[in-house]
Amino acid sequence: MVIEMKINDELLDQLYDYAVESFNEQEIPVAAAILSSKDNSLVAIAANNRQGEHNVLGHAEINCILEAEKKINDWRLDGYYMIVSLEPCDMCSMVIRESRIDNVYYFLPNKKDKKMDILDNKIEIEGYEQVKEKFNKLLTGFFDNMRWKPLFLWYNNQQEVFVWVIRFYTGNTDLILLIVW
Repeated sequence: MVIEMKINDELLDQLYDYAVESFNEQEIPVAAAILSSKDNSLVAIAANNRQGEHNVLGHAEINCILEAEKKINDWRLDGYYMIVSLEPCDMCSMVIRESRIDNVYYFLPNKKDKKMDILDNKIEIEGYEQVKEKFNKLLTGFFDNMRWKPLFLWYNNQQEVFVWVIRFYTGNTDLILLIVW
């Protein structure tokens, strides 16, 4: 299902900033937010931290759910909805379903993880092409970098510049390459 909705620019900026922060921490750049269905107020926002926390559950959606549960002091999140940069994986979909979140709105489809169709309240956001392009650029940049195993990786949000420092082992010589994109 695809839906057109109005999302606050401040929330879009926050989601993107969280995704950039996770990118700069060598995490898959995904961010999620939970909002109240009553007044659209922000309850929780989070990003991936799986590598940094050494925790298989460190997905943005799950981190966001845990934060929201603490904030409202209840595990039941009916009356709330989630906005996420990437369509949730199967594991996150199970947790979302169990938390009773009303709806999940996402910007980018998850082409990798479609083994099970767990959620019937998953809705792709229509429009926001510039936002989708920015999230897609972060994800593409992240996975491109994994192929090159950078020593240092950094993304400047304001200038939309990626910086990589890569070491290539060439026999007896190390070649250091700086790439700015």
